[in-house]
Amino acid sequence: MRYQLSIPVIALALLALAACGTEQGGGAGSGDSVAPDVPLTGVRWSVESVSVDGTKTAAPSDAYVEITDKGRAQGNYGCNHFGADITVEGDTVTVGPGEVTEMACDKKIQGFEDTLRAAFSGKLKAKLTDGRLTLTTEKGDSIALTAERPSPLIGTKWTVDSLVAGETATSLPAGTEGKAHLTIAEDGTVGGSLGCNRFTSTAKVSGDSITLGRLASTRKLCPGPVMGLERELVQVLKQGTVKYEVKHRALTLTASNGKGLAAYADMR
Repeated sequence: MRYQLSIPVIALALLALAACGTEQGGGAGSGDSVAPDVPLTGVRWSVESVSVDGTKTAAPSDAYVEITDKGRAQGNYGCNHFGADITVEGDTVTVGPGEVTEMACDKKIQGFEDTLRAAFSGKLKAKLTDGRLTLTTEKGDSIALTAERPSPLIGTKWTVDSLVAGETATSLPAGTEGKAHLTIAEDGTVGGSLGCNRFTSTAKVSGDSITLGRLASTRKLCPGPVMGLERELVQVLKQGTVKYEVKHRALTLTASNGKGLAAYADMR
């Protein structure tokens, strides 16, 4: 099950890397440029792999870090979310003690988390090239990351992974994960699944709002938890106008009564 934070690291420090990068030149003291070719804040960095003692371990799909403008590194080790303060001097990023959630994880993913946590600590040398970020420890171990492009609102299959009430997001009922989804098409229609029944409607996007037309759906009888999820989703989608927010590969729809849904970009 994918896990969604109720509110939405590597670091503000990386902004300093951009500022202190030098242009290559022929004079004495010139060095490799560390100036970025992509914005650093507002970028979600997907962890590709961690290399320790010459052995590279591929990252699970959920491992990522995000840059904030408050000197924090925030992200996911692959199962558990984490955060840490950092400082920077030149191209050296120093990661301080952090905090991490304590969810039970698959044994293989837990092994990767332990490896990433050990590497993402202390002093790291940072290098940014063509949207790829490499952090290298003093021992020579490294973390490879890639900048993720935000998913577009239109044309993306958004799979629901939590329900929203005010500032709180709750996980879906057991057995309903991955079943509900929606896609807004270029022609102004929207459709998908409420968990069991298919639905269609119209969607007009304006600013940060989506105005939905009348909801039409099939009427199959479904197991209790799925029907409960469908009722919750209908309560959001039938509100007419909802606010939307896309953050990288996460979408939130919120109705005027504070209820809503959170979904992720399903790339399968």
